[in-house]
Amino acid sequence: MTGGGAGAGAGEAGARASVEAVFREERGLLLASLVRRFGDLDLAEEVTSEAIEAALLHWPAEGVPARPGAWLLTTARRKAVDRLRRDRTYAARLAVLRADAERAETERAYAAPPAGATGALPDERLQLFFTCAHPALAAEDRTALVLRCLAGLTTPEVARAFLVPTATMAQRIVRAKKKIREARIPFRVPGADELPERLPGVLQALYSIFTEGYAASSGPSLQRPDLADEAIRLARILRRLLPAERETAGLLALMLLVHARRDARSGPDGEPVLLDEQDRGRWDRAMIEEGRGLVVDALTGGPAGPYGVQAAVAALHDEAPDVARTDWPQIVALYDVLLVLAPSPVVALNRAVAVAMRDGPEAGLALLDALAGEPRLRAYPPYPAARGDLLRRLERFGEAAAAYREALELPGTAPEKAALRRRLAEAERGGGAPGAR
Repeated sequence: MTGGGAGAGAGEAGARASVEAVFREERGLLLASLVRRFGDLDLAEEVTSEAIEAALLHWPAEGVPARPGAWLLTTARRKAVDRLRRDRTYAARLAVLRADAERAETERAYAAPPAGATGALPDERLQLFFTCAHPALAAEDRTALVLRCLAGLTTPEVARAFLVPTATMAQRIVRAKKKIREARIPFRVPGADELPERLPGVLQALYSIFTEGYAASSGPSLQRPDLADEAIRLARILRRLLPAERETAGLLALMLLVHARRDARSGPDGEPVLLDEQDRGRWDRAMIEEGRGLVVDALTGGPAGPYGVQAAVAALHDEAPDVARTDWPQIVALYDVLLVLAPSPVVALNRAVAVAMRDGPEAGLALLDALAGEPRLRAYPPYPAARGDLLRRLERFGEAAAAYREALELPGTAPEKAALRRRLAEAERGGGAPGAR
């Protein structure tokens, strides 16, 4: 009996692991397929959760199916149909949804394809991206909805990515879903005349997913490679679909140039490795070369966009043999441009760090202190951490220790907190000044 119980437990654990793996890999595609079929995001999320619960119930006894993603999709569709048949409110709405879907299909059949498109949209998830980036939604709601629904982040994780309270983010997500439902926003890729208005929201959503993957907001790991890889994959699809859009090239370039350093960013213990300490031989040179080529595309043929400028900064870092020989004056100049194109406290923070590398830690610290009143930086751990680093370089160890303690009180990953505790201990001992971030 004991052996059987242990075997059953192992089977259940294995099934749960399989469900979680499939869910991480195919959640966005599953949700997009259900939204396209039924036109209701809330319904799609609910039946997706029910399908996961069914898998956890059946797979331990019956075994993991050969095509687990298809099993989940079929199960979720059946549950959606059953719910629509039982619920009069949903049943009444279904007739409207079907009419909307038929009209959208007709419009799609006769609409001109987006500029540069060579065939059918390669992934339904991008249709859902454009739905979530519809101009009828508030700007701050768009990326939040994509992160929650397509990237699978929890509401607290999305809130931390936006530096807002969890309750505020929950309200945004509910508001966005309600707007999609009540405005009957169509599930489709926009026509060429709508792209200039809609594309920036999609790009921001992709970049937010990448950012959470490259620098996780919380959890046991510094990075979430699955999210970063997913964002790059979707950016490649968008780039193929819209090859004439220079900012899609800029975004993909930025992702590649930053992600190329992923293997060198963590030490054996999982703690973050600062830029001046990274083994640049571990950087992915093929990814860097691809990114550099895309930077040229992004900056050629008209005024630069924010993603193209950020990609140019990343390229300068990747091209330098070490931190000391990095072209810091050019990086500061690019941040000056970025502050005009897309001003934000985070851009100002990054510029201050670059100024510290160009002109010395006192110059950078003065700029950081000028940002002390920015509300968005109060819950942003890199801000007090950057102050601590510059204060250590100035041998103001007591103030540096206070800054590190402030950073430790804010959310962050376990590896980041371990690194902060180490730097705090070094500051308390009066030494160990760090280099560039």
